[in-house]
Amino acid sequence: MAARTWFITGASRGFGREWAIAAMERGDSVAATARDTSSLDDLAERFGDRLLGLRLDVTDRGGVFDAVGRAHERFGRLDIIVNNAGYGQFGMVEELSEAEAREQIETNLFGALWVTQAALPFLREQGGGHILQVSSIGGISAFPNIGMYHASKWALEGISQSLAQEVAGFGINVTMIEPAGYSTDWGGSSSRHATTLPAYDEFREQAAKARAARVGTPGDPVATRDAVMAIVDAETPPLRVFFGDGPLAIATADYESRLATWREWEPVSVAAHARKD
Repeated sequence: MAARTWFITGASRGFGREWAIAAMERGDSVAATARDTSSLDDLAERFGDRLLGLRLDVTDRGGVFDAVGRAHERFGRLDIIVNNAGYGQFGMVEELSEAEAREQIETNLFGALWVTQAALPFLREQGGGHILQVSSIGGISAFPNIGMYHASKWALEGISQSLAQEVAGFGINVTMIEPAGYSTDWGGSSSRHATTLPAYDEFREQAAKARAARVGTPGDPVATRDAVMAIVDAETPPLRVFFGDGPLAIATADYESRLATWREWEPVSVAAHARKD
């Protein structure tokens, strides 16, 4: 397979870094963005000209378009766009400040939107490409204390499903990657926490225990390298794919519960369609 060019946001650590390494190890080129490009120095030393490090805050729409343009100018094409930049905002819904709520959406949703919009003209012109949206099991299900994070990922899922239909005719694929819990710093230094209200302290403790039991042993980010390569190499890549052991069971239970409720209330739903005179 011919070498390809990647544009990866949030490449300083976690999935973004692992996928950048995997791509360059097999001879691909990577435009890797980070808020602090010094975090990419070791990769630049190892891979040389195959890496273009770009300082970027994905909430800056103008900066995003400039970075994508610079990557295309450097490599001549863009084949795989990875919207990985994002973070987890912790806090019960009542606890969230306006700034915390807006910043979560600005980064996790609008950041991905700006990169997608900036890349699409190049992908359309060259007649193909692949956009990977890093979503989450939290993009199709929801748990306490991270409601704003869920809001950002559910929105990303919706816009990406629409996008996939809009760009299929241009030969462009879209895949939403939905990881479970992994040994990244998503819940550590990268996360943000709202000021807590004592009223939720007992429930917060219960929710933390439930989350620990649900996640179990976190996945190894390095193990995702082969998985992401299988997706980008696939002749017909999936629209959605889980990463990790456990998401399918969560999704199955959630959707079976939804279907049961919808069926139970179907008579009420149908009755709401038209008046009975």
